[in-house]
Amino acid sequence: MNKKVIICGVDTSALPKLTQKQANDLLVQISQGDAQARNYFINCNLRLVLSIVKRYSYRVDNPDDLFQIGCVGLIKAVDNFKVDVGVCFSTYAVPMIIGEIRRFLREGSMRVSRGIRDVAYRALQTRERLESESAGEASIDRIAEEMQLPVYKVLYCLDAISDPISLSETVYSDEEDSVTLQDHISDGKCSEGIWAENVTLFDALSSLDDKERNILLKRYFEGKTQMEVSREIGLSQAQVSRLEKNAMTHLRSEMV
Repeated sequence: MNKKVIICGVDTSALPKLTQKQANDLLVQISQGDAQARNYFINCNLRLVLSIVKRYSYRVDNPDDLFQIGCVGLIKAVDNFKVDVGVCFSTYAVPMIIGEIRRFLREGSMRVSRGIRDVAYRALQTRERLESESAGEASIDRIAEEMQLPVYKVLYCLDAISDPISLSETVYSDEEDSVTLQDHISDGKCSEGIWAENVTLFDALSSLDDKERNILLKRYFEGKTQMEVSREIGLSQAQVSRLEKNAMTHLRSEMV
């Protein structure tokens, strides 16, 4: 029985397993540009990433970070693997996954220039000195004034050397449920107002006939010109222009 391990929201015990023949067949399909086969193959090999992450999990607070980095290595291995090299995929993939993880552990999640680090460390030293002199907390304005630097620059440099926080980090947990940091992050692109507008737009699009809706989708969602649309659907550019104008007029009336 597979041990249930949930990492980054993935239940690894439920992942499918591949025979060697299935893996080889999928790799051939991937080399021919089959995106569905690629996604399925990557999903099937997430256990390989997990097995490697276990070796390094003691070095980080949140193993989810390592798992995500390991997945980057897995994806690179899938995209660069050559089916005619005569080696097993895992033999090729393991060093790439390990390489990504080691690079992450060595360099951290972000590279910060030496100049920024120097300013940040000076700011920390200045804060420590000011607080020891006044026996109170030093404000960022006071630190910036002492360093003769703009406040925004001091803040930027201090923020750059701060440890990143995983979106999967748990901020609240009880016996029945847990809440992660990503659950608290607002998506400015999906506000309630925008969501309502999208629903209205969807309903309005649904009320168009197939030809008009197809033209609008190609023009405004796929970014194609009227000439490109006319060639694809077999109408003249003038006909496409007329149908597009009629469709836009209809949408405006429906969304008022």
